Amino acid sequence: MKRRKFIKSSAALASASLLPNSLWAINSLNKDRLRTTHIGVGGMGLEDLNAMASHPKVDVVALCDVDANALAEASKLFPEAKTYGDYRIMLKELNNDIDAVVVSTPDHTHAPASMMAMELGKSVYCQKPLTHHVSEARAMRKIAKEKNLVTQMGIQVHSFYDYKLATILIQAGIIGKVKTVHAWSPKNWGYDGPVPEGEDPIPEHLDWNLWLGTSAKRPYKEGVYHPGNWRKLMDYGCGTLGDMGVHIFDTPYNALQLDVPKTIKNKCRKPNGFGFPEKNTVTYKFPGTQYTTRKLKWIWHDGEGAPKICKQLKLPNDETLPDQGAMFVGKKGRLLLPHFMELPRLIVKGKYQDIDLSNYAGTEAMGTPIRNYGSESPKHYHQFVDACLGDGLCTAPFSYSARLTETILLGVIAGRFPNKTLHWNNKTAKFAEEEANRYLDAPYREF
Repeated sequence: MKRRKFIKSSAALASASLLPNSLWAINSLNKDRLRTTHIGVGGMGLEDLNAMASHPKVDVVALCDVDANALAEASKLFPEAKTYGDYRIMLKELNNDIDAVVVSTPDHTHAPASMMAMELGKSVYCQKPLTHHVSEARAMRKIAKEKNLVTQMGIQVHSFYDYKLATILIQAGIIGKVKTVHAWSPKNWGYDGPVPEGEDPIPEHLDWNLWLGTSAKRPYKEGVYHPGNWRKLMDYGCGTLGDMGVHIFDTPYNALQLDVPKTIKNKCRKPNGFGFPEKNTVTYKFPGTQYTTRKLKWIWHDGEGAPKICKQLKLPNDETLPDQGAMFVGKKGRLLLPHFMELPRLIVKGKYQDIDLSNYAGTEAMGTPIRNYGSESPKHYHQFVDACLGDGLCTAPFSYSARLTETILLGVIAGRFPNKTLHWNNKTAKFAEEEANRYLDAPYREF
């Protein structure tokens, strides 16, 4: 089934009459409380649920998960919330009783669930990466704009002190025009092994058909897909690049005001059609912006041992690089941004330099950094709630996060064509290499 047809037919089930877009926007601004429903409440979904509900003006109306065990645990915390296994049924029944939808499922269900909610005029908070396919990212950006909806992608550290500080410093020219960015994570959300054979009994608590959702039908194998390993697999996740890359790309991407790249090349093993490569080195080339040289080179490194140390990554005093992070390389020096909750560090001529924040406008309003993820993480969620209630704006709306996600996904697609440079046309949303265009989308299974 075509993606757009699936979304339209699903939305039609949910309501025969919807508020006009203008009325929805006015209605949302006049509300005193936000009624939320949560799709996916296990693992990260439970964190999302608790963080969103910690806002004093949130009422959790419903919970949805294909895993009855996860649903039961979440229901203990919010016993008044209705529970569902199928998000389509939930949205159909509760369309008039909810204001916002939080999507915390595996990646392949992000777009189907979010698009259906947005078709119904609901504000959406969706976990990263925003979508599983490039075409979905473009579609979600488009509908959010058309319906004037409040949206936010779940990149909580986007609102943290160190990342905001790095953005101010880079845009103020602390290292001059940036010519190269390195970003890295040694995590391994890849799988180089064989495709599992046979099938195992489906646990009674899991609705395997609903877990697969719009993806192709596949036999269940214990420990291969649910609950945690789906990130490694092409049909459901986006690998290390799609998981950690979104977080680590975010600040340089935002600070340099980038759009999508012109070329992408992934140095990795040959594709096996099932799992992502365990090691990737992805080189992007972007058109320049006011904060970069005429062209910007961006290199992503992941997998065990990443990154391989080069001159641009060598630290003063032979120090070891942070486990994860990014390095801005400019004409006047380098700025190291560890991931996460560490201050950016300025390097000039091979030596660390102190940063006098009084020289940079905007830093005085930031206060001092707080090194507590538990207290800082909810800020990103609360920002979404406040925006839904008419107070302020989101800093990672789909207008921004869809472009960031598209950039990430182009690197994921390049992993299917090892060591080959792919050329991306931003206007047509197509590769010059026709064989790569088949991976921009995928048919939706009826389920």
